[in-house]
Amino acid sequence: MADKTLVQRYVHVLTVVACYWFVSITLVFVNKSLLSGSEKLEAPLFVTCYQCVVTVAACYAIRAAARSFPDRISFPSLQLDINIIKQVLPLSIVFVGMITFNNLCLKNVGISFYYIGRSLTTVFNVLMTYFILGQKTSLSAIVCCATILGGFYLGVDQEGAAGSFSFSGTIYGIIASFCVSLFSIYVKKILPAVDGNIWALTFYNNINACVLFLPLMVMFGEIPIVFNFQFLTSINFWFMMTIGGIFGFAIGYVTGLQIQATSPLTHNISGTAKAAAQTVLATHWFMETKSSLWWLSNMVVLGGSLAYARVRQLEMKTNTPDRTVNKV
Repeated sequence: MADKTLVQRYVHVLTVVACYWFVSITLVFVNKSLLSGSEKLEAPLFVTCYQCVVTVAACYAIRAAARSFPDRISFPSLQLDINIIKQVLPLSIVFVGMITFNNLCLKNVGISFYYIGRSLTTVFNVLMTYFILGQKTSLSAIVCCATILGGFYLGVDQEGAAGSFSFSGTIYGIIASFCVSLFSIYVKKILPAVDGNIWALTFYNNINACVLFLPLMVMFGEIPIVFNFQFLTSINFWFMMTIGGIFGFAIGYVTGLQIQATSPLTHNISGTAKAAAQTVLATHWFMETKSSLWWLSNMVVLGGSLAYARVRQLEMKTNTPDRTVNKV
């Protein structure tokens, strides 16, 4: 019976990890198709805003399901509170920057280079932790960050040598990485405003984002672009837009599910391995040929990221009282 329980546990973990990989990789490919595909819309702010609208709609749909099946589904109340909206607003501004520059990066670089372009998040995490929270970082963690920087530089150099380097896409990736780091810090500060409920925070954050995107779309002239878009009435276009929004909502759920089923360290390792698989898949899907040094740059960044995750885990273990850990 014990063996059966162990087998069931590992099957559950593998299923959750597979779901995380599927949702995450599919989301990247869907967004790339929307931003650079045959039916691309030259309005990245509108695409991102629509995905936020879908996320809000998904929250209401799950809340309705929770009312109908309270024993099976749990979801917080979604009554709008103006005070909470104001408290979440600073986080939402960072969130808008994060997802906007993330999509702009994806629009301007290939999926195979996307991981390298967005690889500086760990480095910014260390910098933001020091300058905002005042927490020092160990020498081992700094070495890992230096390794990631080295891999990033090599990747940019090799992308340029291949003639596919996008300066704007790389800059967007760096800004997106900065926003991701800033976002993680603000999440910790804002969570108490929603009683620590991540779904309530997701709801309020996307409500604010929908409003914030409106003046930005007007400012950057995207409204006439959207109305004059030749595929505006295409069912396939709106299907892909909606799928992107659904998967954007789902990534938050499967991320939490993976951390719950495994551990934060395993989640980081899984995310890094997923990025490697995504890079290999993209090179095959788009029939790209890359140099040995280009692949080496990916391995250096991946190795530095894995090493950093391990260093942080050991540091947390040292600073935390001994306890029984039963996670994979």
